[in-house]
This record gives sequence, C-alpha cells and structure tokens, in this order.
Amino acid sequence: MLLSEEYMLPCLNKKFLGIECMGCGMQRSVSLILHGEFTAAFHMYPAVYTLALLIGFVLLNSFKNYKYASKIIITLAIINVILIVGNFILKFI
Repeated sequence: MLLSEEYMLPCLNKKFLGIECMGCGMQRSVSLILHGEFTAAFHMYPAVYTLALLIGFVLLNSFKNYKYASKIIITLAIINVILIVGNFILKFI
C-alpha cells in the first residue's frame, strides 16, 4: 500500500456500480511516479505518460505559441483516447 493511498479519492463508479471507470488507476499511477516506480505506474494506468505529455504541451503552448500546436494537441489527444479506451476494454477481457 502506498503511503498516500489513504488520502486518495474513491472511484464512485466502482463503489456504486461495481465496475471500474476509464480513469481508475490514474491517482495510484501518479502516486507510483512520485515514488519513483515508473514501470509500475505504466502497468497501473498506461496513458499516464501520454497524458502528462499532453498536459505539459498544452501548458507550454499557452506561454509560447507553436506553429503546429493544434495538430500536435489533436494527435496526442487521439493517442490518449485510444490508450484509455483500449485499457478499459482490456480490463474486461
């Protein structure tokens, strides 16, 4: 059990419906990254690194506008959707 796990928000979807949502594992994955367990974080939530890349690029682009920023953001968003939905589907197989 991670030290900060007692302070994490519960998944209401899992609590009331009994099935995990598409975001289940994200908090624990970020906690694993903060504890230096990078491989375990990827196994917990595979989209954690591409989401960080997307958020980082959007923040960076808000300070300095890049020429192809919209294409990069759309591409990263599509990659994230594929990873998140794919991981969600694989949980039920």
